[in-house]
Amino acid sequence: MMIYNFLKYIQWPGEQNSGEFVIGVIGEDAVFKTLTEWYGNKTRGDKNFVIKKFSSAGEVADCQLLYIGKAASSQFDQIQAKVQNTSTLTITDKSGLGEKGSCINFKVVDSRLKFELNQAAMERSKLKISSQLTAMAILI
Repeated sequence: MMIYNFLKYIQWPGEQNSGEFVIGVIGEDAVFKTLTEWYGNKTRGDKNFVIKKFSSAGEVADCQLLYIGKAASSQFDQIQAKVQNTSTLTITDKSGLGEKGSCINFKVVDSRLKFELNQAAMERSKLKISSQLTAMAILI
């Protein structure tokens, strides 16, 4: 659910804010299943959500948001090389990946789920972040 909520606070450049909006998932079947059930082929505002599952870093292409689960975190560098210079919001769930270049990384702090926001990674991806999201994040 948090993944979808991030969409409210981030703006993609140009045409990517409407039309087909692709959310990719690699390394986490449960997240893929949930996103598909809740948002697959549904329209919210100006966006028609398409959920894609990738099995390897080599398959990753053409998505506005990419969730990289723990099972695929060993492929992070390969995935990062594929999405670099694109406006792809990368979201991870493993300690250290925020510092390594993920736009958003989930982290447990004092038994609570929090998220890190890598501002340099967001800028490289040409994504604009709401100050509300920045205020809720652990900034890197």
